[in-house]
Order: sequence, then structure tokens, then C-alpha cells
Amino acid sequence: MKGMKLSKTSWLILSAGIFTVVLAGLGVTRSGQMKEQNTLDEELGMYTSILEKNQAMPLDTQLGDLQEKLTESESQLAEAKDKLRQTVLSVDVTDNFFQIANYCGVVVMNLNTTSISNNTLDDVNFSTISITASVTGELSKLIDFIISLNKGYTTGFVKSAQLSVDDTSDDASTTRAAITMVIYSYEGS
Repeated sequence: MKGMKLSKTSWLILSAGIFTVVLAGLGVTRSGQMKEQNTLDEELGMYTSILEKNQAMPLDTQLGDLQEKLTESESQLAEAKDKLRQTVLSVDVTDNFFQIANYCGVVVMNLNTTSISNNTLDDVNFSTISITASVTGELSKLIDFIISLNKGYTTGFVKSAQLSVDDTSDDASTTRAAITMVIYSYEGS
């Protein structure tokens, strides 16, 4: 087969087409490089600002701040352990319950405690005792009693309290509360 002959115009059109394709390819490549350059510039700016913040504060100042925070945390831990270090005795727990009830002006109808159980959480030994009780009194006094229970037991909390109001009776003391609470005590590591 003989070579194909192209006119000058065809050669110019063919050359312009190839030049346009090459130019478009270079434009796409340059656009990708620009996007990547912008991303890298943003990351560099972010890391530079982080580095400047860390260099702005001398290491001895950073160390002093960290030691201060550690001392404060250790103090808070010791304080929490001291609060929890109260020994849980069933007699003490029930006596305190009755004292709070008497102070709030409610009547304890029924009170049960569980046996003291020993538990461990994250290598911390502690014991718990649970109380379930049925109490009667005026609605406002029962609410005060439940709040006082949470305040009266440093390491205990009311898990649930169900109030039953008898609207059919004229006697204000017919309001009942069923209370469940748990008291914790630190036993040492």
C-alpha cells in the first residue's frame, strides 16, 4: 500500500487536534497538582500552628502544668476514696434510713436490706448493700424524704422511687412510696 497523501490543510488540522489533546492533558495534570498543592499547604499551615503553640510554651512550663494537674487529680482521688471508706453495716444503714424518715415526717412501713456483697471494678474493691422500703406520708414530705436520702448517704443513691397517690381518700398520709437504693463502701485495692 502506498502512503496516504494529505493536503497542507489536513496536516494543519491534524496538528492542531494533536496539539489540543496534549494541551488538555497538561491542563488536567496541572489542575490535579494545584489541588494537591493547596491541600498540602493547608496541612502545613495546620501543623505549623500546632508546632508554634507547643513551642510557645516552654517545656518546663508544660511539665509544671502537667504536674499540677496530676497533683490535683491525686488529691481528688484521695478525697473520693475517703468518702467511700465508710464501712457498710446493715444496722448503721437502717438506723440512718429511719433517722432521715423521722426527720422528714414520713412513716416507714416496710424495710429490707440485702446482705453485704463484695465487688471489684477496675481493680478497686468495694462492697454494696441495697435497701428496699415502703414509706407513707404526705406527697411533699415523701419527695423531701427521697431527696434527703440522696444527701444523707454520702456513697449511696436512690435507684428508683415509685409514688402512689390515693385520690379517693381524704387522708393525706395515704400517699405511698416504694424506694430502692444502693450504698457503696470502698474496701481498698
